[in-house]
Amino acid sequence: MKRKHKKTIILYIFIVLLPTILGSYYLIHIQSQRKLDERMEEANWVAHIHASHWDKFISDTVTSLEVLSLAAKTLYTDLEDMQPLLERTNQSDPRYGGIYILSIDGQIITGSNKIFQKNAFFEIDIVQEVVRTKDIIISNKEFSLPNDQKVLALAVPILNDKNELIAVSMSLLRVDYVKNLLNVLTPGAQLLVLNANDEEVMGFNIKKDDPLDNDRWVSVPIDRIPWNLQVKVPEPDVRNTTMDYIFIIGAVLILTNILFLLIMYMLLRRQAALEKQENEVQKLELVGTLAASTAHEIRNPLTGIKGLVQLLGEKYDDPTDRLYFSVINKEIERINEIVGEFLILGKPTAQKMHAVDIAKVLNELQPLILSEATLNKIDLIYNPSEQPIFVKCTRDQMKQVILNITRNAFEAMENGGRLTIDLSKKNSTCELMISDTGVGIKDEVIEKIFTPFYTSKETGTGLGLVVCRRILHSFGGKIHITSKENKGTTVKITLPIAKTH
Repeated sequence: MKRKHKKTIILYIFIVLLPTILGSYYLIHIQSQRKLDERMEEANWVAHIHASHWDKFISDTVTSLEVLSLAAKTLYTDLEDMQPLLERTNQSDPRYGGIYILSIDGQIITGSNKIFQKNAFFEIDIVQEVVRTKDIIISNKEFSLPNDQKVLALAVPILNDKNELIAVSMSLLRVDYVKNLLNVLTPGAQLLVLNANDEEVMGFNIKKDDPLDNDRWVSVPIDRIPWNLQVKVPEPDVRNTTMDYIFIIGAVLILTNILFLLIMYMLLRRQAALEKQENEVQKLELVGTLAASTAHEIRNPLTGIKGLVQLLGEKYDDPTDRLYFSVINKEIERINEIVGEFLILGKPTAQKMHAVDIAKVLNELQPLILSEATLNKIDLIYNPSEQPIFVKCTRDQMKQVILNITRNAFEAMENGGRLTIDLSKKNSTCELMISDTGVGIKDEVIEKIFTPFYTSKETGTGLGLVVCRRILHSFGGKIHITSKENKGTTVKITLPIAKTH
């Protein structure tokens, strides 16, 4: 009992616990990766949305400054006259913290407000970069105006018809306006704007201790300026993640337990079938031993009776007496047949088996089977193999099996019918099929037909099929019977092909 319990525990470990652990780990890994991909995709979408708005924001600003640059070219001789235009532009658009016209050495010529004094030098580095490149330049970081307002500087070159730099148009972009605009798009998103040197220009919802590793951030370039926009991949929701893990582990555990129960059920059925088969074998051996010993005890006095009957038959010549003696002899022969079945049912004596051509055996039995079929008004369909099929067995016992089965078929067709005998070779086995169109066998009866002494006939001994199976098993063969009530029965005999030299 302890051994069986230990075996069950080992099976549970290998069928339930280990697969649950490994399967849950694998499925959790897949689920985590899928969720991470979803968050990465979401972060990538946010990054592209913000990058697109940055591009539009810069494009609109540059367009506005280019319009002012055209006006500056027209008023080149007196750029101070542009102040009203700069003031109106600055007031009409909340993005601006100020708009200025600078000389090529960085000196303020005019502006939209008086935060800076006239002729003051302003953002020399940006102006020098515009002079060098004659291109649009944006400051690498935010800075504060005298009124503590944080801004970014965007400079656009003003060129004459000869493509010579004559001045610089510079707008101060309010950082708080940009932040509000981006925050409206995706509130709560954590993002950074980095300049060309990967230095932080501005950040949104960023904690100081957040590491900037590539696995947790999505980076998208801003087309109009040499900046990058980075969005942090959202952290997984702890509650939803926990529920997902619990569901996965629970589902795997349920499936593995169902599998365990199915395997245990199959093992129990297999064990029950083996025990039943073992019990049948033991019962058959016990019955066989008893039958064989009884048969020996019966055969000895029966031999004496048969001899005395023969002597009496020689002494009495009267026809009536001879009729009685013939009846007695027939009954003695019948008893001998039953005794012979008893002996086979017991442990059979060692017989010398040799390769026998089953096709030839069937041909030898054909006249006998045909005469009995004709007597019972039964059509016989005989399909023996044209090629010899050798099986290792004893010829007489093989004949006994075939005649026993055909006799049962004739008895099942009292009102006539059809008996079909087919012999064929399939791979390494010999297959003999004997089919009839008789009354058939009930389902509840067919399960008991190989039980010793069980019979559905009034005069049967219940040993015929048992003996047939015992003989065929001794040849290494099998017998299988299928039947449908009122339609007929098919007996399938399979035997291993003998190796002939």
